[in-house]
Amino acid sequence: MTSHSPILLAEAHPLGLAAKGYRGRIHSIQAQDHSAQLPAAEIERRLIELGFIEGAEVQILHEGFFGRDPIAVRINGATVALRRREAMAILTL
Repeated sequence: MTSHSPILLAEAHPLGLAAKGYRGRIHSIQAQDHSAQLPAAEIERRLIELGFIEGAEVQILHEGFFGRDPIAVRINGATVALRRREAMAILTL
């Protein structure tokens, strides 16, 4: 009889909470209607068009001086500037 140990899965967290230097992989996009001026579906569509897709590697390269906003994110070899409230929709591992 073999014993099975439970598989521990890392919990996804919003990219908007990460600090400069953070590296991770995108788990999913989950925008909320109240998170910005645009509807959640529009935010998700725009992020996907920028390359924020499941499994893509991300790195925070820079933070703004005031309120740490916006952030510069490296995604698939490109650098994209995002507001932290938009980055809250990007869940990473």
